[in-house]
Amino acid sequence: MTDLLSVQGLVAGYGEAVVLNELSLSVRAGQTLALLGRNGTGKTTLINTLVGTTRRFAGEILLGGQAIEHWPSHRRVTGLPQGGIGWVPQERNIFKSLTVHENLTAVARPASGPNAWTPERVYALFPRLAERRDNLGTQLSGGEQQMLAVGRALVVNPSLLLLDEPLEGLAPIIVEELLSAIRRITREEGLSAIIVEQHPDLVLAISDQAVVLERGQIIHRESAATLRTQPELLQRLIGVE
Repeated sequence: MTDLLSVQGLVAGYGEAVVLNELSLSVRAGQTLALLGRNGTGKTTLINTLVGTTRRFAGEILLGGQAIEHWPSHRRVTGLPQGGIGWVPQERNIFKSLTVHENLTAVARPASGPNAWTPERVYALFPRLAERRDNLGTQLSGGEQQMLAVGRALVVNPSLLLLDEPLEGLAPIIVEELLSAIRRITREEGLSAIIVEQHPDLVLAISDQAVVLERGQIIHRESAATLRTQPELLQRLIGVE
């Protein structure tokens, strides 16, 4: 199985500040990677660097074998025939003055095949959004906004999905709905993903591999299934009980 994403020697940050230092990782086609670490260790900076919203000092980013580190953000989404990057940021960044349906159709990227994502498939995945398709973004709950953010990332028909703390601050019932949807997208349909999450027990259960960041570097790599069975190690690495 070949690498869909390959990051080598990545140095990146904001302004003159370096956050990521000589970071290297890879994600194979169909694989889900859990990105773990304490707050401030560089997880979101890595996601933002893959999308192209930070300052890259050195290193390469290959997606589908294509070097994209010099590409602007919009091209990283649309510039690859097999699909680029779908991004769900911490802030969600939905268009709050548009309806649910307008949010989805405004960014939708055509694709063919049974697994192509359309607004209608998003509605099937998230029935709550179907019920609110004519509601403005401002009229949605936090959980519904997160569902819309995920749906909007899917309709660009990416080859790689980036999810930055998708479960943060949500009610348990919404967490279960989102986890079920993410599991279906990744485990059942095989969409590659990187998931940043503060609750490792939740994300490790739906991931193949895991890496732990500390001070902008990877300090641990392991299969998600193995790491999940080592609570003492998780406590030492990221301070979870």
